[in-house]
Amino acid sequence: MYRDVSSCNTYNYGDASYWDARYVQEAEMGHFDWYQRYSGLRPFVRMYIPSFASRILMVGCGNALMSEDMVKDGYEDITNIDISSVAIEMMRRKYECIPQLKYMQMDVRDMSLFPDESFDSVIDKGTLDSLMCGTDAPISAARMLGEVSRLLKAGGIYMLITYGDPSARMLHLNQSVYNWQIILYIISRPGFQKPGNNTSTSRSYLEPVPLTEKGLLPPDFVVEDPDSHFIYVCKKMDETELSSITTYSLDVDHL
Repeated sequence: MYRDVSSCNTYNYGDASYWDARYVQEAEMGHFDWYQRYSGLRPFVRMYIPSFASRILMVGCGNALMSEDMVKDGYEDITNIDISSVAIEMMRRKYECIPQLKYMQMDVRDMSLFPDESFDSVIDKGTLDSLMCGTDAPISAARMLGEVSRLLKAGGIYMLITYGDPSARMLHLNQSVYNWQIILYIISRPGFQKPGNNTSTSRSYLEPVPLTEKGLLPPDFVVEDPDSHFIYVCKKMDETELSSITTYSLDVDHL
């Protein structure tokens, strides 16, 4: 896949000008959380970021409430970045009295203001998806993911919440240069209800999803909600752990 054209429209979601205009237009509508609210993601955040003292980077924060909700839950150090100066200024004013939250205007493809291994965790709720809908999608994605890997400490977690299933995301995520061990979860969209005639075996969304040797969903695996969100938990391994990681090569369709 060159771009995620099936889920994109004519907007270039990688451009600051698009987001600035959107946040100006929607200023009176208040906050908006893409995909999932913190209440739905809390079990994963608490499982993989157990220390409240963790230094966390929230990329593409927009005007979402997730960081605020994480502070209410006990997290003490969340740096929020977004390409939109409008969104960042709005959020700085809103949270100027909450020292646990910091806001900076920044492009995820170039986070050079931060030194290597600056963060214990990086959370991404839709930002990679936005880049995958933009021009030069694979290049933008590689730049962003390279920066995320650079900023993570050994043992750190990159948590990606995305609409992209493994066929669209694993070849970008699972590259040896990132040193990531990846666990996948699938969570239904908020409010989803199974059809009355659904007789599929019930499984907890807190169970990791099995992947084939090629990093894909098994052929017989059923995704009950066609609009499910995929949660990739990517742990940055140290040099002694790298031998256990399986990686996949990008083919011409992904470049």
